[in-house]
Amino acid sequence: MADDRLKTLEERTRYEPADVEGRVFARWDEAGIFHPEAEGTPDENFSIAVPPPNVTGNLHMGHALNASIQDLKIRVARMRGMRTKWIFGKDHAGIATQRVVERQLEEDGLSREEMGREAFTERVWQWVEEYGGNISRQFRELGASLDYEDERFTMDPDYVRAVTKVFVHLYEKGLVYRDNYMVNWDPGLRTAISDLEVEQREVEDTLYEIDYPLHSGSGSITIATVRPETMLADTAIAVNPSDERYSRLVGESAVLPLVGRRLPIIADEYVDPEFGTGALKITPGHDQNDFEIGRKHKLEEITVIGEDGRITDSAPERFQGMETHEAAQAVVAELREQELISGTQPYVHDVPHSHRSGRRVEPLISLQWFCDMDKLAKPAIEVVRDGQIKFHPEKPWTGVYLNWLENIRPWCISRQLWWGHQLPVWYRGDETHVGETEPGGDGWERDPDVLDTWFSSGLWPFATLGWPEATDELRAFYPTDVNSTARDIIFLWVARMVMFGKELTEQVPFTDVNIHSVIQAPDGRRMSKSLGTGIDPSDLIHGGARPPVYEEGGEFPAYGADALRFGLLAMSSSQDVRFNEERVKQGRDLANKLWNAARLILLRVADVEPDAAAASTVEDRWIVSRLERLTARVTELYDDFRFSFAALELYGGFWSELADWYLELAKPRLYEEENEEVSAVLLWSLERILRLLHPVMPFVTEEIWSLMPGDERGLLAVAEFPVADESRYDEAAERELGRMIEAVTALRRYRDEVSAKPSAAVRGHVVADGYDDLLGHLARLARFEWVDGADADGDVIASVPIPGGAVQVLPSDAFDAGEAEARVEKKRAGLVQEIERAERKLSNDQFVAKAPAAVVDEERRKLAEYREALAQLES
Repeated sequence: MADDRLKTLEERTRYEPADVEGRVFARWDEAGIFHPEAEGTPDENFSIAVPPPNVTGNLHMGHALNASIQDLKIRVARMRGMRTKWIFGKDHAGIATQRVVERQLEEDGLSREEMGREAFTERVWQWVEEYGGNISRQFRELGASLDYEDERFTMDPDYVRAVTKVFVHLYEKGLVYRDNYMVNWDPGLRTAISDLEVEQREVEDTLYEIDYPLHSGSGSITIATVRPETMLADTAIAVNPSDERYSRLVGESAVLPLVGRRLPIIADEYVDPEFGTGALKITPGHDQNDFEIGRKHKLEEITVIGEDGRITDSAPERFQGMETHEAAQAVVAELREQELISGTQPYVHDVPHSHRSGRRVEPLISLQWFCDMDKLAKPAIEVVRDGQIKFHPEKPWTGVYLNWLENIRPWCISRQLWWGHQLPVWYRGDETHVGETEPGGDGWERDPDVLDTWFSSGLWPFATLGWPEATDELRAFYPTDVNSTARDIIFLWVARMVMFGKELTEQVPFTDVNIHSVIQAPDGRRMSKSLGTGIDPSDLIHGGARPPVYEEGGEFPAYGADALRFGLLAMSSSQDVRFNEERVKQGRDLANKLWNAARLILLRVADVEPDAAAASTVEDRWIVSRLERLTARVTELYDDFRFSFAALELYGGFWSELADWYLELAKPRLYEEENEEVSAVLLWSLERILRLLHPVMPFVTEEIWSLMPGDERGLLAVAEFPVADESRYDEAAERELGRMIEAVTALRRYRDEVSAKPSAAVRGHVVADGYDDLLGHLARLARFEWVDGADADGDVIASVPIPGGAVQVLPSDAFDAGEAEARVEKKRAGLVQEIERAERKLSNDQFVAKAPAAVVDEERRKLAEYREALAQLES
């Protein structure tokens, strides 16, 4: 076994992710470590419910980041000996999936109406079965340790029963009801849509100032609007009660141009006196805010734009049947004829559009099913206020969550679709039946609408575990521990899971909510295939074509899953981050460096057990102390959801300290025949790094772990996660090695400045305290040759400051002293010139005041850098 291990290490001089990742994942899968027994209690166990990706397609970069975060938390908990369940499944994604299949039908010259509901639904199921496996494959590629054996789908029979039960429960409590209320209406798909399916697009419109004659005949009142076609549905004019310009008109009425309807002039605090003319046309049928004002003042609700986006018969006959843009032109033309337009100006503003159809979203009053959120919101507010649920980061997301719940509106839960959870509602004449089963008797017709996808998603943490049945899984893993998601669905998903969890299980669904970064395209735009800015995670793992946002074109290298995971975690330090391929390269380099360091160690160590207690030299004690501190720091960062800092701490701890310093210091002893002590410390150090890094980079760490000495090592994925031992902190060793590292760095810098020959040692004499036991290391690592003080008199050509004193540089063949002095002087002059230039620039008040803050900050950073370089050169 040992011979096979060594042969493998000798043959594999490079780390090749493609040769490792599939094989390692198969080992995890075969060991069954992703599928825990349903035993114990939630306090003893650890669980996360994956945000269910839409069954419609592939994972995008946001999925890859969130999966890396969740897998990190899951792997740490598993290594801590907890039963871990990462609940896996997919969302039926009603509107998105229906559109995908409808587009396929359109290519075949068919429509869902021609097929009928039953045949269309069967077609959707066929599509799901054919393409739904893409997501599972991509999660596996990423190394996600989900419970694949227990996959759930929001349209599974058990899940459908749970959703139906919740609807009936809320109806019986009076929280679900049918009403005419304002909704986001997509005229293209002819359905109400959720806020997530609405995207704001910047549009340049014309702001029209329109004169509405007063009914008394004593003048007019002027309003401003960008949607003149909606004035056909006006039912009032509102002004702010504190606006003295209009106070005398409150209580009077105006006449609606083109229609002739009398409009009461009312006072309402909502009106902004500074916008437009300060007088606001009130159109309750076509504006959310006007709708609220209308309900408060009991105004008539008129709808002139229909579900098809055309003008209805509630408008004058000459406008009926027009598209909204046609109606706007016709209304403006008539107003100009009547000389009622008193002014126009360009107006740029955000306009809601449907993410699915691309059509402008129409706020419409529609007969829909709604959920009263006030009673559900109160417990959801309390559990965050009292700390039962914590957001990470706390600011601003706790405040954002609470503010939305404290100002919550009724939720439209019905959708005019065929794919999804059909409402458990039947009608017969004026009778309505809501129940878990179809009513008996003839004449009942089921409501054709389906539930908003977010209704079923709100049950995800507990319905996936068998609720409403009291299953073993529910008892063992609910409440879950962590929910990780992006900020755009705090309201749509997080808040609703909390509300449903409290209402239906009397428990919070999770205790921690992590709001992760939004990964933007490299140019700062959102990632999107249609924009040419989307990056497929698989293309980074296996290699693939760069999207058009990369003007240079070409292909991504096959970075491997570990590199992608590291890169995403390392770049996710703020809420909006541009995708940075350099971070992925950094992850690839880290995997290669780890592999090379492991080969060097494992091919030469003695047959001993890893043991920190074997540390006998100052460098041994130093690395043990540094790795114990790294363990404490990384553990804290993992637990505090500060993943970017954790990834970079691990990078620095391994690369800069273990590989670049300790391994170099230990090499001479490692190559000796009697190397048991240093072998024990090296093996302990490598093992510690592997355990700490495994949650971030599971494949390369598991592969190296399998090549460590010992036949009964088992899987790293279930090995014990380290706990920092503070008794091993050694401040004296850290001080001593810290001084030596500073000294080596200073001497290497001097060699670079004088362009010393790489293979030649520079002669020098140490005039400093505290290096007696480290002179050999100092000479070898800095490429210096020490000369006794007696031989150095009168020959010193430079003095390099190091902690505790200096190194006197003596003439040698390693470099030409005259040329070196000239180069140093040239560099010094260049630095002085740059410092003077930067100081002049920063002393210019106009530059500081007018230049972008980032430019000024960069100039200040450069100045500080130049000054530091000059100080080092002159010292």
